[in-house]
Parts: sequence; C-alpha cells; structure tokens
Amino acid sequence: MRVHLLRWSFPVLIVLLVSACGGSDKSSGDAAAETSALAVSVAPAQTQQMARTVLVSGPVSAFEEMQLGVELSGQRVTALKVDVGEWVKQGQVLLELDHRTLDSELAQADASLRQAQTAQELAGLNYERGAKLATEKLISASSLDELRATRTDAEAQTATARARRDAAKLQRDFAELRAPADGVISKRLVQPGQVVSAGSELLRLIRDNRLEWRAELSEAQLAGVAVGNTVTLPYAGQDILGRIRAVSPGVDSQTRTGTIYADLPTPGPLKPGVYVEGRIVTGDGQALTIPSAAIVQRDGHSYVFTVSDKQQAQRKRVRTGQVAQGRTEIVDGLKAGEQVVVDGAGFLGEGDRVRVVAATAKAGAR
Repeated sequence: MRVHLLRWSFPVLIVLLVSACGGSDKSSGDAAAETSALAVSVAPAQTQQMARTVLVSGPVSAFEEMQLGVELSGQRVTALKVDVGEWVKQGQVLLELDHRTLDSELAQADASLRQAQTAQELAGLNYERGAKLATEKLISASSLDELRATRTDAEAQTATARARRDAAKLQRDFAELRAPADGVISKRLVQPGQVVSAGSELLRLIRDNRLEWRAELSEAQLAGVAVGNTVTLPYAGQDILGRIRAVSPGVDSQTRTGTIYADLPTPGPLKPGVYVEGRIVTGDGQALTIPSAAIVQRDGHSYVFTVSDKQQAQRKRVRTGQVAQGRTEIVDGLKAGEQVVVDGAGFLGEGDRVRVVAATAKAGAR
C-alpha cells in the first residue's frame, strides 16, 4: 500500500513543481517589462492668462531724414563746417560756397538803392516846394503835375532798386547752406573745393535725431495691432521699448502686407539701418499652454506624447503659438486637462512603454 501511495504522489509533485516554475517565469517577465519602460513625467495642458503678441522683423529708420542741397549752380565749396555724426542747431551754417561775385553784386545793388532813395528824397522836396508855390499861384497846375509825376517815378525807382537789392542778398544767402532744423548729420556727399550744382544732395540730416522702427505685417497680424501698442526690441543685450505711432490704413494689393511705425526713445543704442526683431504686445487673452519641454520637433512639425491606459506613449501632432516663461501656447491638437509627457518626451516613439513618475523622482533618477 505504501508503494501504491508513492506511485500516485510522484506525478502530483511534478505538476506542482512545473506550476511553480511557470509562475516564476511570468513574474520575472512582468518585472523585466517594468524595468524596460522609460520613466517619464507628465503635466496637464492648462488654460492661463497670456499676453497676446506679434513677432515680426523690420529696419530702424529715421523718422524724418532731410536731403540738403544748395540753390546755386557752378559754385565751388570753400568751407565745409560739419561732418557725419555731428549735432547741429537750426540755422547753423553747414557749408559755404564761393561768394565773392555775389558780394560784389550785393554791393552794387546796395549802391543803386541808395541812389534811388536820394532821387526819391529830392523829388519829394521838389514836389513840396511846388505845392506851396501852386497855392500862391506862382506856378501852373501842369508844372505841379510834373513834379508829382517825378516824385511817383522816383518812388517806383526806389522800390525797384530795393527789390534788386533783396534779390542780390537772397543770392548771397544761398551761398551758405544752413540747417533747417535741429538734428544729426547722417551723410556727407561733398568735399571742400568741389563745384556743385543746384538741387544735388550734399548733406543728409536726421531731424531731432528721432528714429522709428518699421515692420511689414500680414493682413491677419495687422488686424490685431493698434496705435499705442508697445513694441519690445531686443538689441545689444537690452530690451528697447517703443510705441506704435501709426498703422498703415490698408494693405498692399500684391504683397498683402501693411506697415506699422513705432517711435523709439532718443538717444538710444539703435542706429538707422539696423534690422531687428520686435515683439508687439497687442493685449491679454486666455491661452491653452503646456511646458515647452513637452514639444518635440520631428519632420518639420510639432508633436506631444500622451500616455494611454496601457502605459504606452501616443504621439499627437499639435499647432503651437507663442512662447512665454517656459510655456508654449497650443492652438490646436490638445484639450485642457490632457496629460502630456514632459521629461523624456524627446526619447519616445509611438507605442513605447512608459512608466509615469513624479518630476522630482525623474530628476533624481538621472
């Protein structure tokens, strides 16, 4: 009977041993899968207040740049009194032309005026004497008329001589180029001794050294911009603040863009011709945002990873907006509250197994 009992106990023992070994293999497989899963941290997509901005590039230009020249032709420059970068005051002499001939003509005009004034004075005295004699019937009425006509002619001659003197003086003044306003000389196109012609540009003046930033905006961008909006221009390690002074009332029919003009502080580090990127603040609004580290760029598109119920990574394509303080706006592709992978997102692929841990634990695992 003992032999019979041992005969039945041996197969049972084998079955139990096999079962035990199978359970051990399954447990070890689960542990291995758990170990191979990538540890990641997640964060929810949240709606928050965000400043609405437009990012665009444009050149710094002079608010008003005057092209200065002379009104005389064939005259030689005898003195150039300014150079590029110098501050000048309104009325200051910038350059002089050879004015010796003009001085002579002005002196002749002055002499002719004095001669005419003398003749006018004499004609006036003669008329006064004639008028007294006429009251005493000592001269005829026709003689008095002649004296009156002589006086009138002398007055006209004086007026003509004065006009000629004024014209000669004006020509003499044209020999000096004066600053039409306060400002800074931005360009010089003339040298001493050069013979110049009327209307040719000799100097360029930035009025009041006032600068502005100009940028071309698309139709959609232009619709959200208004006069008074703030502009931030990062340059030379600092942020320069400007304010929009004017907005183009329409858009170009070919480029479909319009221009904005922003006043800049004076003086400042920016110079005319510098091309800088500016951020136009158009107001505040609600935006759906996620940590910028969760955005993965692949194949020229933006993606995020979410975690399924089976602890697998799922890739979603999103459309991003502006970035502020380490968070990126999601325009399309996510809903508020959805959890996205932050730490470890760049190492994931579609369907990869993941293990969600706290952000601090993920940092410590590194």
